[in-house]
Amino acid sequence: MSQSTLVREPATTPHPLRTTGRWALSILFGALFAYSGAVKLAGDPEQVEGFEELGWGQWFRYFIGAAEVAGGIGLLIPALAALAAAGLAIIMTGATFVHLLDEHPAYLALIPAVLGVVLVLMVRANWHRTPSAIRRALRR
Repeated sequence: MSQSTLVREPATTPHPLRTTGRWALSILFGALFAYSGAVKLAGDPEQVEGFEELGWGQWFRYFIGAAEVAGGIGLLIPALAALAAAGLAIIMTGATFVHLLDEHPAYLALIPAVLGVVLVLMVRANWHRTPSAIRRALRR
């Protein structure tokens, strides 16, 4: 082996502004989804009525509420942030389609669609923090 193959390049340190922005977004989205999920779990009358109108029952409201709370907390844990963002992006994709296919005004679908796009960007920005064992398992 040559000497050059044994020498590794030092890992580049992200710019502090990039790190601060990632944390700020994680905290903001974490709080947003934890609150949104807690409102669903608490049985807010508007949420209860909305899920009844969908015809999926209240079990689905509890499921989505718990997933949003877990995802919001997961965004604050660096090793889980990418996976939490991916799960929340899936929920936002479903919410986008629900708004488009239901009798809501179409512009209401923009909110979960934009949140979903930002969450996908968060997956990309945080993927390097995901433990390598999980990354390998997800590739299979």
